[in-house]
Amino acid sequence: MNIRDLIGEATEYDKKQSLEVKKPKCWLKSISAFANTFGGKLIFGIRDDDTIIGLENARADAEIISETIKNRMNPIPKFKLSFEAVEGKELIIVEVMTGEETPYYYSGEGQLVAFVRLGNESVPANPMQLRELVIRGSGQSYDSLPSRFKFEDMAFTKLRSVYKQRTGKSFEETDFESFGLVDYNGKLTNAGALLADESPVRHSRVFCTRWNGLSKASGLIDAIDDEEYSGGLISLYQDALSFIMRHNRKAWRKTPTHRIEYPDYPKRAVMEGLVNALIHRDYLIVGSEVHIDIFDDRLEIYSPGGMVDGSSLEGRDLRHISSQRRNPVLADVFSRLQLMERRGSGFKKILEDYDFQEHTTADLMPKFMAEHRDFLLTLYNLNYGEGQNNSDNVANDGEVAVNDGEMAVIGGNIQEKIIEAIKADNTISATQLAELLGVSKRTTERNIKALREKGLLIRYGAARGGYWEITE
Repeated sequence: MNIRDLIGEATEYDKKQSLEVKKPKCWLKSISAFANTFGGKLIFGIRDDDTIIGLENARADAEIISETIKNRMNPIPKFKLSFEAVEGKELIIVEVMTGEETPYYYSGEGQLVAFVRLGNESVPANPMQLRELVIRGSGQSYDSLPSRFKFEDMAFTKLRSVYKQRTGKSFEETDFESFGLVDYNGKLTNAGALLADESPVRHSRVFCTRWNGLSKASGLIDAIDDEEYSGGLISLYQDALSFIMRHNRKAWRKTPTHRIEYPDYPKRAVMEGLVNALIHRDYLIVGSEVHIDIFDDRLEIYSPGGMVDGSSLEGRDLRHISSQRRNPVLADVFSRLQLMERRGSGFKKILEDYDFQEHTTADLMPKFMAEHRDFLLTLYNLNYGEGQNNSDNVANDGEVAVNDGEMAVIGGNIQEKIIEAIKADNTISATQLAELLGVSKRTTERNIKALREKGLLIRYGAARGGYWEITE
């Protein structure tokens, strides 16, 4: 273990200069927070400024730490004690595992307090967080718990019709229990309440806005279009998707045999992002809804609640994050309706959909942001800056026609100039070509790709230090 690497992970570790025997709460709160969230390591023998000072009697301190955890934590979390010699000094590392019997309380001074990890601090859990810990510790999920609403007061015509349409089967009365919409006592679950035609869960709503420009306050007319949707989750999904697609224009170009379309936003990525926002949101957060904000250059989908395990996405490989479901009953219903897959990460599907688009660049790949209470997906407009706002190119159905100008994916004049520039300097970069031709880098890259597909241009070597070869 490299201690220097570990102390760079502020959220997943904490440090103490020494063991304060008479003030156990000052370090046990970190043990509680790690067990209640996503685990972590507490290191004894390091100052606040990361100076390693070590412990005078690490073996004796380790015994006290172990006994104090057993006496002051309820229940006792799983932990492992180890010693680490660094620069001739001995440290104690307490590794705390993610707990399954949450909440894990610190017991002392006549009170029980559950802590959670927030950034690089261990703070007392608020009522909402405590409720979530209790639900998690019970081995259940929010959507599987009985609701306060009566099953006989609800209608499920949308669920029945979509199920029939998507599967060809009729939705039977026994399916309500097998799908987890009512429990074995016949009580409506939270999942059932969220899927009812007129959902009584008031904060299960979607706010959609098409803003005028690049921000929420761009001029005299702030919003071009907006809608507020309520009702069951299936209706929310359909209505929100219709709103997005209404503003998802398509650029296109003609070939001798057919027409190739270039949507602002790939539909599969939009559908996956929207499903994830509705199914994986934290419904324990009251007073917040799913928000869809469409700007000229991007589409943002906001959902209350961060990653299920509370972790950050910073520095992680988004294509290899395992799928975790905050609301497994809802996820199962949507997979049965063939609106989402049972397996696989939504991150990977969204990224792959952008990968498949002809005019995608690294700068236009989707961005994911996750914090404790918030999740934000940003999808970038693949046609922005390529003539999208030119009214001469907009057809009546909201499509953007591709002409010989900046929107052209295969423009003979641009390609001829690219060939001429490479003949003059076969090490020229795409950025330099764009500046030379007076067009965007994306247009340059698309035309380079077309030349390579025609077999007229070959690239040797890496982006830096490589060169072009023109084939006649």
